[in-house]
Amino acid sequence: MISEEKAREKILSAVAPLPATEVSLAHALHRFAANDLFATIPLPPFDNSAMDGYAVVANSAGKNARLKIAGEQPAGVSKNLSLSAGKTIRIFTGAPMPIGADAVVMQEETQREGDFVLIQAEQTSVGDFVRKAGADLAVGQQIVKRGDRLRPATLGLLASQGIESVRVGAQPRVALVTTGDELAAPGQQLRSGEIFDSNGLMLASLAAKTGMEVAMRRHCPDNFATLCTTLRDAVHQNAVIISGGVSVGEHDLVREALREIGAEIDLWRVAVKPGKPFLFGKRDRCLIFGLPGNPVSTFVTFLVFVRPALLQMMGAIDLSLPRANARLVHEITGDETRPHYFRGHLADGAFTVIGRQESHAIFGLARANALLRVRPEARLSAGSEVEVLLID
Repeated sequence: MISEEKAREKILSAVAPLPATEVSLAHALHRFAANDLFATIPLPPFDNSAMDGYAVVANSAGKNARLKIAGEQPAGVSKNLSLSAGKTIRIFTGAPMPIGADAVVMQEETQREGDFVLIQAEQTSVGDFVRKAGADLAVGQQIVKRGDRLRPATLGLLASQGIESVRVGAQPRVALVTTGDELAAPGQQLRSGEIFDSNGLMLASLAAKTGMEVAMRRHCPDNFATLCTTLRDAVHQNAVIISGGVSVGEHDLVREALREIGAEIDLWRVAVKPGKPFLFGKRDRCLIFGLPGNPVSTFVTFLVFVRPALLQMMGAIDLSLPRANARLVHEITGDETRPHYFRGHLADGAFTVIGRQESHAIFGLARANALLRVRPEARLSAGSEVEVLLID
């Protein structure tokens, strides 16, 4: 049985990023940049007003100064207006500053008197309510690093540079295969001994959330020939994720079926709880992940082993789940031999273990929003400071 750390290292060493592809910004959300990008336009691109008000020369706009209104500059195309001391130009938020103006007096601190405006601000200083060109972003400044996730604000930043499309890591196509005679599809009539298939939809949702395209989804009974046929179809994708059939029982056929179709099994059984029967292998360029059939084991091993591999395939650099510091509400004792991922709820900086922690107990998992990894034989007392992994 291999350690969790060695298993993750072995998996990631086998994963190569897919070739990059060019996509429009409209289709780049949550993809990963394939190269570094640098600013070609300063932000703001020109000096502009931060307020509706009056552009002035600061040293002629003291309190009670009465200034002649010499024009108006709305947001939009510059009128190339210029300003001298003793005069002012009506200006609006985002509008380009007139030549010669060095400050803006807010509309609320003035009184309009026909073609004049009375300044009521206590003091007007150079730079007041002026957004200077390049103050936010300078030309040549790096705006995206290779491997960065393109979030909504990042896409807005790229759009501000006039960029229409961007090179990103390709989106892997995955096949999902659930196994087991005991599983019935939702909507069917359950017979004695059967349960509904929950892993298929859960894995599809996890894959989609990670950014995968689920290109194939199929359920197989515990039949060797059928399983081999299904896996031969599945390995045409970039990755195959199998749920169930990877343990040691007579009906656990996945390892034998993978060997039958020419796949190599690189590791089997990992020292982690839940999820010990986890399997990883490959056939040609297709990565193969065999997850235990219990739903909590499926969920945890996906996050711990499958998610990082698929992110690396997409070109991501940061492969870890988001983390947060928390205070433990009650005492926890770890497993005797394996690191144990406890499912729980993080709220207001406090982490509470939720529900039963057995590998089949999906109700507690459904209410959890974080995982706490506890080292073997560790005993954590109530009030301990811990680091949890965020799963929402």
